[in-house]
Amino acid sequence: EEIIDPSHKGFGETNEGKSRPGFFRGVATVVTKLFNIVQPTNAYFGQKDAVQCVLIRRIVEDLDMDVNVKIMDTVRESDGLAMSSRNAYLTPEEREKAPVVYQSLCAAREVYDARFARGMDEVEADDLREVVESVLETEPMIKNVQYVSVDDLETMKPLDKVGNDGCVVSLACVLGSVRLIDNIVLR
Repeated sequence: EEIIDPSHKGFGETNEGKSRPGFFRGVATVVTKLFNIVQPTNAYFGQKDAVQCVLIRRIVEDLDMDVNVKIMDTVRESDGLAMSSRNAYLTPEEREKAPVVYQSLCAAREVYDARFARGMDEVEADDLREVVESVLETEPMIKNVQYVSVDDLETMKPLDKVGNDGCVVSLACVLGSVRLIDNIVLR
C-alpha cells in the first residue's frame, strides 16, 4: 500500500509536525486517496488546521490534481473559541477560560496592525510570539504552551520578520488536560 510522505516538503519540521510525529504523513495519504477515489471539483477545509491546509494545497499542486481547494475561515463560538470536538472535554471552568487562546492571537493582530499603521515595513516575528505568550501566561489554567509559531502563509516555514505578505500565527497549548490549537492569518 502506497503512503504519501510529505516529510521532504518540511511539514514534519513545523512546530505542529514536531508535536504530532507522522500525523501529516497520514493526512497526506488519506486525502490523496480520498481525492483519487471521489475526484471532487472542490474540497473545503477549515483554516483552524493551518499546516494541514498548506499541505493539502501542496499535494494538489504537486500531483496535478484537478481539485479546487477552498480554505474556509475558522468557525468560532460567540466568545472567539475555535469550534472543535476537543472543546467537549473542557470542564465548565476551563471552557470559561478558553477564549484566552483566541484573545492571545488577537493581541498579535493588534501589534501587527499597529506597526503598519505607524508606517513600519516589517514586524519582528519575536514581537508577535511574545505578545501571544504574554496573554496566555495571564491564564493559570493554561498548563503548557507547546508552541507559538509565526510562519509563511504558503510554506509554513518560520519567519524572522513579517512584511506586507503577512503570516500565520499559530499556537498549541494545554488548557486543563485538553490540547487546543488555533491560528490567525495576518495580512
